[in-house]
This record gives sequence, structure tokens and C-alpha cells, in this order.
Amino acid sequence: MNTVPTKSDIDQAHERIKPYIHHTPVLSSSSINNLTGSSIFFKCENFQKIGAFKARGAMNAVLSLSKEDLANGVATHSSGNHAQALARAAKLMGVKSYIVMPRTSPEIKKNGVRAFGGEIFECEPTLSARESTLADVIRKTGATEIHPFNNYDVIAGQATVAKELFEEVRSLDFILAPVGGGGLLSGTALASKYFSPGTKVIAGEPAGSDDAYRSMQTGKIEEAQSDSVADGLLTTLGDKTFPIIKENVQEIITVTDSQIITAMRLIWERLKVIIEPSCAVPFAAVLKEKNMFIGKKVGIILSGGNVDIDRAMKLFAMQ
Repeated sequence: MNTVPTKSDIDQAHERIKPYIHHTPVLSSSSINNLTGSSIFFKCENFQKIGAFKARGAMNAVLSLSKEDLANGVATHSSGNHAQALARAAKLMGVKSYIVMPRTSPEIKKNGVRAFGGEIFECEPTLSARESTLADVIRKTGATEIHPFNNYDVIAGQATVAKELFEEVRSLDFILAPVGGGGLLSGTALASKYFSPGTKVIAGEPAGSDDAYRSMQTGKIEEAQSDSVADGLLTTLGDKTFPIIKENVQEIITVTDSQIITAMRLIWERLKVIIEPSCAVPFAAVLKEKNMFIGKKVGIILSGGNVDIDRAMKLFAMQ
């Protein structure tokens, strides 16, 4: 796909990937609603295949490739969830996957890639190292690159998360998603535009890696930092995701690591589900800006649950 996904593109993506994904549940909690003063509906992509929404976009992208494009396998760089998602999609299609991962990626995510037969190439935890290592891998293998977020087929797949939520919960006032590279957020924004135009789209972003927030202020893509517990969000927006976000996202709310950990712990305790730090960022944004959401119907995408339990225990102990 070479243009911004249309409503029809998202509908088609949804039908294409349905046999390969879970239709994830929507959960709510009276105690969380009382705490926030709003009605919150959590779309639980932590229960998705590979434990994250990334299963949708990677699957749609692989299914959209020709046999010729798939012949030498697929490749990407990813801190973890897209890596697992692409390795799984490749295995289902019977082709090889080559995955560039920062050496600092959680072991649970590396193990997930290996379980699906993905071949891992480790690199330094910088975008330039990821891109240069991936270029070398593609040069040697002839694999087709499937970018973790800056790819319209990926964006169309991610848009199906919000599409499902809008079909289940009508007339949401707000929908919130985390933002790193912007694949989920841009997909969510397009789904809102096409399927629930009265819903305002808000993003949550770590204060220690607030490039999307700054990009919205300056009107151009700003570089990301890498200082947050939300390891899945430490990347820069793409030239495909940013224009969609700029046009369709109402606001980006930044939250501190302490606020992220508090939100993560509340979801573990009140919803009784495991989520990773990146996943907690939108809920942390609601807790931070509670007055914005009082009395409103709020959808929150819980993006993933691939967390190292020992690391999570250490984070909780810091509070």
C-alpha cells in the first residue's frame, strides 16, 4: 500500500487478519472508574497473539506481500513486540524472518522471537545502529523489510484495534493510545476518523522520550531520546505516521516514569491483568489529567503485556 489507508483498506485488513488474531476483550473496573470519575473501557491487546497489538500490523503486512516479495523472507528492526509479531507471521507463511534487536531488549521478547524461528541480530540500542544493521542483513539475505510502524499496511492492521473497540463500545468521548513510532496511534486516529468521528484521539507519551509531543509543537519530526522505563516507545515518528497524527490527534500528554509505574501497578491490581510499562502510558495520562476525562466515556488501548516479571517487581519496589 502506497497511500494513507482508507476506510475500505482498514475493513479489508480486518477481514484479512481475522483468522490469525484474537478478537481481544474489553474490560472495565468500577474501582478504576470511581478513582478517575470516568467510564473507562480497556481494549486488552495484552491478550493478543504474541501478547501485543503488533500481531495485527505484521500479519496484515506479510499477507499483503506477493510470493516474489516473500521468497527471501522478511526482515525488520524492533525492540521486541513487532519482532515477535513478524517472526510469527513469517512462520505462518512458511518463510524466514531476520530480526535486528537492541542488545538491551527484554529477554522475554528475544525468547519470543526465537520461539517463532526468527533469526536475531543484536545491535546497540540506537536508531542508527538498528537501521545500519538491518540494511546489512537485507543486503546479505535479500529479505523484504517490514518496518515496525512506518508502513501503511502495518498502520492499517493496527487500526483494527480501535475499529473493534468502536464496534463494541459506542459513542466514546475519547480514545487513548501510547505513542512511540506512531503505528498504533496513527491507526487509531484513522479508525476514529472513519468509524467514530465524534471521538477525540489522545496519546500518552513518556516524558523522557517526548519527541511526538515536541513534533506536534514544532510541526516537524523531532528526534527521540531513550530515557524511560517504557522501552517499547523509545523511537522516533516516521514520515508516514507523523502526518496522520498531526492531522487527527487532539493532544499528546506526557507522563513521568513514576506515573507510568503507578498506572501499571493499578492495572495489575484492579484489572488483574499483566501489562508492560509502555502499555500503562495512556492510563497514566488519564490519571495525570483527570479533570479532562471526568464524566466521559474513555477507551484505552492496552497495547501489550510482554514484561519481564523480575524487572516489573523492581519497578514496583521503587515506588
